[in-house]
Amino acid sequence: MRVFRALTLVFSLSICSLWALTPVFAQLIVAISVDVAPPPLPVYVQPSIPAPGYLWVPGYWVWDDDVGYYWVPGTWVLPPEPELLWTPGYWGWDDGYYVFHQGYWGPHIGFYGGVVYGFGYDGVGYEGGYWRNDAFFYNRTVNNISNVSITNVYSKTVIINNKTNVSFSGGAGGTTVKPTPEQLAIAQEHHVGATADQTRHAHEAAKDPALSLANNHGHPTVAATMRAAQFKGPGVIAAQPGQPIAAVSPKGHSKEIREQRGPAGTGITTTTPGTNPSMRERKGPAGTGITTTTPGTNPNMRERKGPAGTGITTTTPGTNTGQEIRAHIGNAGGTNTGPGSKPQSQKIQSSVTRPPMQPMTRAAPPPPPRQPQPSGKPKCQPGQKCG
Repeated sequence: MRVFRALTLVFSLSICSLWALTPVFAQLIVAISVDVAPPPLPVYVQPSIPAPGYLWVPGYWVWDDDVGYYWVPGTWVLPPEPELLWTPGYWGWDDGYYVFHQGYWGPHIGFYGGVVYGFGYDGVGYEGGYWRNDAFFYNRTVNNISNVSITNVYSKTVIINNKTNVSFSGGAGGTTVKPTPEQLAIAQEHHVGATADQTRHAHEAAKDPALSLANNHGHPTVAATMRAAQFKGPGVIAAQPGQPIAAVSPKGHSKEIREQRGPAGTGITTTTPGTNPSMRERKGPAGTGITTTTPGTNPNMRERKGPAGTGITTTTPGTNTGQEIRAHIGNAGGTNTGPGSKPQSQKIQSSVTRPPMQPMTRAAPPPPPRQPQPSGKPKCQPGQKCG
């Protein structure tokens, strides 16, 4: 059961990868938000790079409904294509819950909550290197590249003012960095999801009991690895010892969030809460006029229409679980669809909203043909006088 629930994040990473390959279709992301703050980031050194061309992906905490938080080690990975950089995922405070925002590959580094992951990720941007003519140039002051012959290197000092290793943005004790207009624009660029190696890496971490906070107390023995999904042997780095961090019982601390993303480039996002009964309204990018209201306790059907000419109509139900969420997107040739998380939960189906059918009535039969009536006077015969 633990592995099944822990693979929620892995499923999300896989869907991100598929979405990048088929940008005209909608994307469904199932994530877990938690009312318990993630632990501080463990302190560790970076393992050496396995070969030229690899980029560093920092480690992060993930929530599992059976064991609580567990650690996904940092590792070196090959980017899906040249000229792409990795924007790390991060935990962000949102109305009483901590929600994990997925990382992604893109031409620029976006917002990652101001979390200082180290090794070039100092909370804003990336100082670990840059691309030029399909070749990556490494900053050797923050990358461990001493064991490999790499000619594309330079030195730039990176000063990091961080003593708490906080791993989340917003809320009590979180970072206070806000996204800049440039970072908001980067969020609308075309992005590529996690690679197959990253997905496999997260999958293996979910199955390793030693990586759970309850067992490692915030200082995992596998804090970073040279190669993805290899948690034993050379290239495995343990976290530095420190003050033990207590783990809470995982039961009753999470809720499911189903995020429905429209076709690439539209900027349409619909977030549907699971166990949280409150109504949640999410607005689309500035200037689009797209607003989506997700169901809570209000039993009335609510319909919101997008900007004129887009053909976007979203209808959301109230408490009646037998009703369906029907969404039709007419401007991109695709339709948002996504299954519910439980048999009793809401269903999301793709269809055009139709008006209710009127009861059929049978037409009355036509009246029978009228028969001619006999005259009251007798008919005169030839040669007779009829009066």
